[in-house]
Amino acid sequence: MKGLLLLSLLLLAAGQRSSSCPHFCSCHGRQVNCSSRFLTSSLLPTGFPPETTDLHLHNNKLTHLPNGLLDSLTSLRSISLHNNSWVCDCGVLYLRAWLQRQPANLKSHLGVTCKSPAGLRGRLVVYLAEKEILDSCHYWYCDLALASQVCLFVFVAVQAALLVALLVFLRKFERLSKEAKRTTEESFTAGENQRENEYANLKDGSI
Repeated sequence: MKGLLLLSLLLLAAGQRSSSCPHFCSCHGRQVNCSSRFLTSSLLPTGFPPETTDLHLHNNKLTHLPNGLLDSLTSLRSISLHNNSWVCDCGVLYLRAWLQRQPANLKSHLGVTCKSPAGLRGRLVVYLAEKEILDSCHYWYCDLALASQVCLFVFVAVQAALLVALLVFLRKFERLSKEAKRTTEESFTAGENQRENEYANLKDGSI
């Protein structure tokens, strides 16, 4: 019985937290106002009360919206997203897709225009072609690919240089080993010859 009561309290507390007013925002009934708070995309609340009907996010410094941020707001009737610094690269794909799914009477796309890149500045996000957005992403991917290729080339060059140095060292070591072996054999042969000569001299002297 106590366990069931504790579980009920936890569920109630979780429900209250999920419907509480997000940080940096003010709430009046089902209206959530996060406008003019100098919010960046990293400071944006991770979620809003699911019963929200009016959401204001205008006059901030938002560059993109996290994927899925608005999907749970099934009761939404009005949202304002204008006067933000929307960057129309791959990060804007979620916002564009969400705007395209909204009914025409919601008018959530009004004023939602690209701040950058320069080629898309002033364009309405909702009307951007997917190819236009992806083309703006290619520069970043190309730079990353080029940097990766350069790093790979340097890595392979270093490995090749180390391999060549190892082969040179092994050949030099082999040559030194052969010279040392030959010197040892010559010293041993000279010593044998010297002992044989001494033995012969001793033998002749004894005769």
